[in-house]
Amino acid sequence: MNQKCVIFDMDGVICHTNPHHVVAFEEFFNKYKIPYTNEEFEEHMYGKHNSYIMTHFFKRPIEGEELLKLEDEKEGMFREIYKDKVETIPHYMDFLSELKSHGFKTAVATSAPRANLDLIANFLKLDQKMDSMMSSEDVTFHKPNPEVYLKSAERVGVSPSDCVVFEDSFSGVTAGLNAGMKVVGVLSTHTKEQLPICDFYINDYSEVNVDKILELLDKK
Repeated sequence: MNQKCVIFDMDGVICHTNPHHVVAFEEFFNKYKIPYTNEEFEEHMYGKHNSYIMTHFFKRPIEGEELLKLEDEKEGMFREIYKDKVETIPHYMDFLSELKSHGFKTAVATSAPRANLDLIANFLKLDQKMDSMMSSEDVTFHKPNPEVYLKSAERVGVSPSDCVVFEDSFSGVTAGLNAGMKVVGVLSTHTKEQLPICDFYINDYSEVNVDKILELLDKK
């Protein structure tokens, strides 16, 4: 059997962080007197990289040193809000243990900055369970570009066609599909109708197991 890999996005996939990101962005935008709506958050925040989010809401290009400064400020707010609230989407750790016991490679591929990944990974001890962990600093192009997924597959030595991606956002699902991988939609943030068509959908990890992953990979 070819080596197989399951790759997880982080926000909304491993942990339901998005409500806490909303609180952080509300505080951040209020400070800078930037208008926003919940509808805009759904369309222009979930699954997006901070360069896109900042540029959209500030209504001008945010890049270079300014982006680094603003991103660091907002993500610092998020980490302060979330640091004592880290918990996974139900049954995630059980599913991850099942994958590892069946010899799967596993990876994290997030658009979030490394400091956010470290916060969650350290709390959940993911470094002991993941063969690769990539954040926004590890890529040139962000989702929906497939770079982070293709690089993750390359790192663990698995063909993209032998990988299954778990994603919750439109841009993330698109990235997984663009990488030529099977995609499971995690319905923590959006409905099925708000996402590109996935190979399978779950509300939490009690609804998926190794047999289902193998079944998805067998489909051509």
